[in-house]
Parts: sequence; C-alpha cells; structure tokens
Amino acid sequence: MTIFEKIAARQIPAQIVHETEDFMAIRDVNPQAPVHILIVPKRVIPRLAEAVESDAQLLGEMLLASREIAQKLGVHESGYRIVINNGRDAGESVPHLHIHLLAGRPLQWPPG
Repeated sequence: MTIFEKIAARQIPAQIVHETEDFMAIRDVNPQAPVHILIVPKRVIPRLAEAVESDAQLLGEMLLASREIAQKLGVHESGYRIVINNGRDAGESVPHLHIHLLAGRPLQWPPG
C-alpha cells in the first residue's frame, strides 16, 4: 500500500482539509509553501501517464475541487499553483497520482 492508501484507510493520520467519497485533500507533511495541499484519489492511479479514460471524471472533480479548497484556505484571490508530477525526473516520489496545491507566497517561474 502507498502512504496515500494508508491515509485513506485511516491507518496513518493526516490533516484532512477536504474529502469526498472518491478523493481527499490533506496538508503536506513537508510543505514547500505556506499552503501546500495534496489532493489524492482514494483509489490508486499510479501516475498521470497511466490514467485511462474512465479516470477523467475523477481527475476533473479533483481539479475543480482545488478552487473550492483555495477559497476555503483564503488563497483563491491571491493565487495558487497546481502541480502534478509524473515520473522520477519530475519529482514523483509516491506512485499514486496526486495534485499539489501551493500558495501563500509569491511562487517563482520556472520552478526548480
């Protein structure tokens, strides 16, 4: 089981900021910005490159939820960044697709 599966199964505690039947949003334990949320599907999709057509609705719901989460956390107006890492060279460290929502400070471009 990935760490995200264990969190979804409540085997590992996490600070949940949003949850539906299909996904959850949790605070990152190693935040890279003052607001760093991970939006994670409860079922495993190893990475974006392995998503299939039947995953489209879930992925869309997760992206749309980022807006609601940003509003709830007070960063919708100032701005936020959405990141999905795909593969080792992109910084993927857990083989379970997840969306990073980063905010709370000016973010530089290009990212490191």
